[in-house]
Amino acid sequence: MPETHLATVAHLLRRAGFGAGRTEVELYAAKPYEEIVEDLLSPEKAPEYDSDLISRHLMGTVTGDSYPQIQAAWIYRMINTPRPLEERMTLFWHHIFATGYTKSEDALVCAKQIDMFRSICLSDMKTILISLSKDPNMTFWLDNSENHKDSPNENYGREIMELFSMGIGNYTEEDIKNAARAFTGWTFSQNIPLYPFGSYSPAFEFRQDDHDYGEKHFLGEVGDFDGDDIVDIIVRQPATAKFISRHLYNFFVEDEAQVPAWSIQEPRNPEAIETLSKTFRDTGGNIREVLRVLLNSDFFKEARFKKIKSPVDFVVGTVKLTGTHTIPEPDLVNLAAATSLMGQTLMDPPTVESWHTGPEWIDSGTLTDRINFAVEQIGDIESAGIKDLINRIKSKGDEISPPDFVNNCLELLGHMEVDDKTKQGLMEFAEKVGGLKFTTSDQEQESLENIKQMLQMSVSSPEYQFA
Repeated sequence: MPETHLATVAHLLRRAGFGAGRTEVELYAAKPYEEIVEDLLSPEKAPEYDSDLISRHLMGTVTGDSYPQIQAAWIYRMINTPRPLEERMTLFWHHIFATGYTKSEDALVCAKQIDMFRSICLSDMKTILISLSKDPNMTFWLDNSENHKDSPNENYGREIMELFSMGIGNYTEEDIKNAARAFTGWTFSQNIPLYPFGSYSPAFEFRQDDHDYGEKHFLGEVGDFDGDDIVDIIVRQPATAKFISRHLYNFFVEDEAQVPAWSIQEPRNPEAIETLSKTFRDTGGNIREVLRVLLNSDFFKEARFKKIKSPVDFVVGTVKLTGTHTIPEPDLVNLAAATSLMGQTLMDPPTVESWHTGPEWIDSGTLTDRINFAVEQIGDIESAGIKDLINRIKSKGDEISPPDFVNNCLELLGHMEVDDKTKQGLMEFAEKVGGLKFTTSDQEQESLENIKQMLQMSVSSPEYQFA
């Protein structure tokens, strides 16, 4: 199987999923690239994820009173899902439609929202925004439960345009006021207390007597609009097509400027954004179709190692390489804690703007946490993934030269591409130990230690921070 095809597939799985070990890459790569994309875009054809297994090990996920366990359960799903793009897109919408546990303090409501994102993640933009507007977690987060016909609250009316669909500069204050009026009466039922009844989630509720049925002016149109109408108008706006396309480009292809700068800073690749925007407009905002164009494009295939890994990508991708946590293990909660230390607390982004991405993921503290995590995980030569990697290196022969030693390790870590300085450092180590030898048991033991150190040096490099 050509290494170029394997490298492209490894890139696809890092971006359209959360990475993969060499064996999984080869399983996907048995098909042509375009067929792999179609498989990823059709998660309904893959086996269903067994959510019951993790709930039996982490009981807090069903009682809703353990936020860390619910975070851990999602990390576990990212590692083990047979539907990687579905989970990737679930994280994508969670990133854009930011809501935080620190306000609701209801872990089950947070988990229900993630389930909702999963169910609509590849559908059309109208379905997505309507589902979001009816979600109790979002309704509470942006105060639409306090949005009444006699006392409108403009928070959700503003953010559905500014942060969730169009971006600043594409609407007026009058549009915000009228959007808020259209969403009056969209609220949720009173939640049943946790004790003594157990965990129950609130449900969307439309209160007719609290809805403003008056005429509204919104984005150049006039009518007795409700929330559905507002969403319908928003999705038709060219600004929405560009805004969502730019989010998809930033998430899947290449780090962009932070969202607040988008009104004054042009995209890195305007032609790519226009290609995605046109597909959005032509298909009525069909996200699956936009992703089909994106994942098959040259600009996506050529964007290898141009994105700084988010903490979730870093943690889950490293675990995927080691082949661990394929069954629930006691330290699973520590993985979610690790992403928090690195700056990404799942289900609790810092603000309504969500997390800032790209270079802002990295500072001296988070970089130390990243390197320490990767070195510890990759250094476990008893893990299934590292054992497999070592066996693949040993299969190359009884003696392996220093250059082959370096190249084999980088290749098996996902076809890592490193600059001359990093390559020189790895080569110096390989030459110092004289390559690898497996003729005697003593040589083999020494070579295993050298492989471990080479892998740890590789994941400590600046290049490992990129996907």
